[in-house]
Amino acid sequence: MSIKDNYQRIREMIPPYADIIVAAKTRTPDEVAAVIEAGATHIGENYVQEGTQMRESLGSKARDITWHMIGHLQKNKISKALRTFDVIQSVESVEHATAIDARVERAGKQIAPLLVEINIGGEESKAGLSPDEHEPFEEYMERCAERIARLEHVRLEGLMTMGPRVGNPEDTRPYFRRVKNIFDRIAALCLDRADMRYLSMGMTNSYRIAIEEGANMVRIGTAIFGKRG
Repeated sequence: MSIKDNYQRIREMIPPYADIIVAAKTRTPDEVAAVIEAGATHIGENYVQEGTQMRESLGSKARDITWHMIGHLQKNKISKALRTFDVIQSVESVEHATAIDARVERAGKQIAPLLVEINIGGEESKAGLSPDEHEPFEEYMERCAERIARLEHVRLEGLMTMGPRVGNPEDTRPYFRRVKNIFDRIAALCLDRADMRYLSMGMTNSYRIAIEEGANMVRIGTAIFGKRG
C-alpha cells in the first residue's frame, strides 16, 4: 500500500478525537510531502536539525502543519527548536522546562506549549521522568506540574510516554493506564497556567492499546511509511 493509503486507513480506524503525529525520523521530504497530501496535519521529528531541514525542504507544504519535537532535546538546541517546532513533547524535568521558558521570548514567541515526557517503564535507554527514581510517582508528578505551571513563557498541555518495548502490545496496557491516571490527577488540579489537553501515548505497535487507555495523540511512523531501508 502507498503512504497515502496507509495514513488514510489508520485515520479511518482510530477515533476522530485522536491526533496522529506522523513520526518522520529518517524519512525523506518526498515521503513526508506524500503524507501531508494524504491529510496529515501533525509531523513529529526526533532531532532539531532534521526537523529544521524538513520544514525548510517542504516549503509551502509545511505552512499549515503543526510541528512536534518528540525526541530528546539538548539544552544547547532549545533556541533553535523553539524556532522550528510548535510543540515540544519531550520535556524531561522541571529544570528542562525552566531552560525552555528562559529562551521563549528570544526565539520570537510568547508561549511555548509543552508535554512532559514520562519514562513509565523506567528503561535506561529512554529519557523522561521515571517512577523508579521518583516514588511516590503520582505525587511527584503533581508537584512537577505545579512548578512548571508557574513558569511565565511555557504552557503545560499534557503528558507523553512511549511505553516499554515489549513483544506483545497488550503488555503495555498497565503502563498506559498508569500514565492516564497521572494525567487525570494533574488535570484535576485545575492549574491556572496549564491546559491539560493532550495525552500522547503509543506508537506503531501499541497505538491501538494506547487509545483504548485514554490517549488522544499517537505517534506513528512505520505503519505509515513502511520499514526503514
